[in-house]
Amino acid sequence: MSLRRLIGFNLLSAVVLGVAGFYAGWWLGHQITGPSIAYFSATNQNDIALFVAYLVGVVGFLVGLGFANYPVQRLLGKPPTLREKEQQGAARYFGLCTDHKVVGIQYLLGIGAFIFIGGLNAMLIRFELMRPTHLVWNGNNYLTLVGVHGTMMMGMMTSGILGPFANYFVPLMIGARRMAFPRIEALTFWLLMAAGTILMTTFAFGGFPTGWTGYAPLNEQANMGMDAYIAFFALVGLSMTLLGLNMLATVITMRAPGMTWGRLPIFVWATVSTSVLMLLAAPVLISALLMLTMDRAAQTSFFNDQAGGSSYLYENLFWFFGHPEVYILALPGMGILLEILPVFSRKPLWGYRLAVTGMLGIGLMSFLVWQHHLFVSGINADVRPFYMLSTEIISLPTGFIFICALGTLWKGRIRATVPMLFSLAWLFNFLIGGLSGVFLSDVPSDVTTHGSFFSMAHFHYTIMGGLLFAFFAGIYYWVPKMTGYNFNERLGKWHFWIMFLAFNSTFGPLLVIGFLGMPRRVVTYAGYLQGANDWVSVSAFVLGASMLIFLANLIWSQVFARVPTGVNPWGSKSIEWQLPSPVPVHNFDRIPTFGSDPYPYGEDAGSMLAQRPVVSPARPTP
Repeated sequence: MSLRRLIGFNLLSAVVLGVAGFYAGWWLGHQITGPSIAYFSATNQNDIALFVAYLVGVVGFLVGLGFANYPVQRLLGKPPTLREKEQQGAARYFGLCTDHKVVGIQYLLGIGAFIFIGGLNAMLIRFELMRPTHLVWNGNNYLTLVGVHGTMMMGMMTSGILGPFANYFVPLMIGARRMAFPRIEALTFWLLMAAGTILMTTFAFGGFPTGWTGYAPLNEQANMGMDAYIAFFALVGLSMTLLGLNMLATVITMRAPGMTWGRLPIFVWATVSTSVLMLLAAPVLISALLMLTMDRAAQTSFFNDQAGGSSYLYENLFWFFGHPEVYILALPGMGILLEILPVFSRKPLWGYRLAVTGMLGIGLMSFLVWQHHLFVSGINADVRPFYMLSTEIISLPTGFIFICALGTLWKGRIRATVPMLFSLAWLFNFLIGGLSGVFLSDVPSDVTTHGSFFSMAHFHYTIMGGLLFAFFAGIYYWVPKMTGYNFNERLGKWHFWIMFLAFNSTFGPLLVIGFLGMPRRVVTYAGYLQGANDWVSVSAFVLGASMLIFLANLIWSQVFARVPTGVNPWGSKSIEWQLPSPVPVHNFDRIPTFGSDPYPYGEDAGSMLAQRPVVSPARPTP
């Protein structure tokens, strides 16, 4: 590697400038003085210094990657280029690159790394709960583990499917050569990586006791580790907002000729629905965190009850974002499910318009149900019936997705490939999550189950059982197209069956444990529940081991065995599978023209040839 490349704008320079920026910001923050913040010197807790350190560190990190180059060049009168897109080799994955396919792979690897960290925290949590009394972690450390696990998973997986798969495949599916805003696309990824790194620094500042929700008044009383939580979710919210904006702009303005709204692949519709939620919900979270930052660093009182604020206000603002976020996580999984089922049942997607209606309906209703999270938090009893009803009604558009999935499977020629197995598991897990959610949507039963492990198990069935299984379905289905090499089918099936059985063996019993009265986020519990908790912990360890099987499969198939994928091993009709594997830099030599519905399975050869999109061979990679 040349010296010029080593000291240029890349991940190494970004880390150096990021660390230097953090310490420069830490010093600068300590220079800020005044009567209103004199208490910092007495408590040895300078939140201002830490917030400034995070801000300057992130700016330095982005400058080191090269994000300042373009505006500086434009200010100097140089013409705009997308020179970053033309990079070749492995180095392009470790810096600023505007090729949407590179960004998709960056998301896949980056988010995967942080999921591994979040999963490791889960293993530590379950190890602690193998005894009803203190085992390894004290109460504060245990709460920090719980908080980092939940915050990491929820924050990173907001882009867990849109980041890798929508960035890579949506431009291909609509016949475009790039995203609408390539540099913003790259920025969303690196903001997310900076956020994950910041969250891990919470351990150096004492952690935080609030769980992933960050509730007041604990968020104002917590030590400096809470500042890492605030900075993490603020950066995640900014990344989500920009990602949603970019996706919408791309789908609205860059569709190829003939790609009408009625011909969009269902995964693109899922991306559109999710992007709308990102664009509307994430700014509310950023606003709430900005107010919390002012409370902690400048002695305002937005959420301080004793000074005229309202801790209840924080709960409403958080869940006005938080419940749409649940569907930001779920909708892309539904899109992957309905994208894969037609391929491996060899049938058109049943009820295409009904599925689109369901996705849009879920997006609309998700903004009308947030206060069911507050049934036991002092909500006015007069509004409980409305939110109970709206929560039940959102089951209807969700049911549309299930009907379309079952209709597609009905009398299909089903192939039990690994992507298909994960898709079928999604149906089972999400169904359990939906049925258990009925108990939490009704006020009388929610009063009993809300703060228990029942609520946590329901959440994991809905999110992990839905999103994570869809995530792996997408990996086994699309990564061969992204890399050009197949996974090992036998290892993939071992991964699936162990993961599926261990997942249900972990969270199924937790539904029962919750009904038996075990509260969540508590390090000690009644002795009679130890046997059930031991079962859950062992099952969780097996679940974690299944991820190691996947990791072994990934390394073996993509690094050592490297069996070529070919153009279209699944026999899919989607346009991305008509291109070489992996897809070359410029996607298409000329923009394709679409003339048929997106799922023409079962049509005769003559009709299919007459209607299939015109796709020219992609320009070969240099």
